[in-house]
Amino acid sequence: MVEISASVLDVKEEEATKILYNLEVAKIDYFHIDVMDGKFVEKNTVEKMNEYGNLLKQITTLPLDVHLMVEDVETYVKLYSTIEPNIITFQLEAIQEKEKVYKIIELIKSNNCKVGIAIKPGTDVKELYEFLPYINMALIMTVEPGKGGQTLIPETLRKIKILKEYIKQKNLDTFIEADGGINENTIEEVANAGIDIAVVGNGILKTENYKETVRRLKSLT
Repeated sequence: MVEISASVLDVKEEEATKILYNLEVAKIDYFHIDVMDGKFVEKNTVEKMNEYGNLLKQITTLPLDVHLMVEDVETYVKLYSTIEPNIITFQLEAIQEKEKVYKIIELIKSNNCKVGIAIKPGTDVKELYEFLPYINMALIMTVEPGKGGQTLIPETLRKIKILKEYIKQKNLDTFIEADGGINENTIEEVANAGIDIAVVGNGILKTENYKETVRRLKSLT
């Protein structure tokens, strides 16, 4: 069964405590925190996600799944390590030098966090291969990063299948997470492609009964 990481990107601030509580009651597996700096992607969510991250640290024991869509990865790793997330994922495209990728991997590990690397829809999945033995999770973006509510790009399913096959061949323990456009209509496809964790935002938030939605999402995998 695929685990559900609920994105808090589109949670309204005036209802945040109530919605976050309702998501936990709905039996999600992770809270997904989308950190955007207004540079790597157009949107800037730093202040909002910092607020939600600190709130979640106080009110939940569920693991926090932090996704950094930022240019200055090192600074944000240090900033978000303070909320003690389970995993910090950064975008491979934000770092040009391989040596720096390894440096960031070690920095995240030194803060007692698991490590994830994400790639955009246009990035070849083979770019991840070298780093897979050193990380815990590979995140395949199934939409262009930066906005909620987008439609899943079908071509990304093939990337997931290729990555899953490679992980099996190499006998690695790396999880695969998919993020973007996942809802009751698409989760079966991404699950069949080989993911372990699905990031779901509006696919839960725009439904009336979170608990029933999460139950249905899991049942489809």
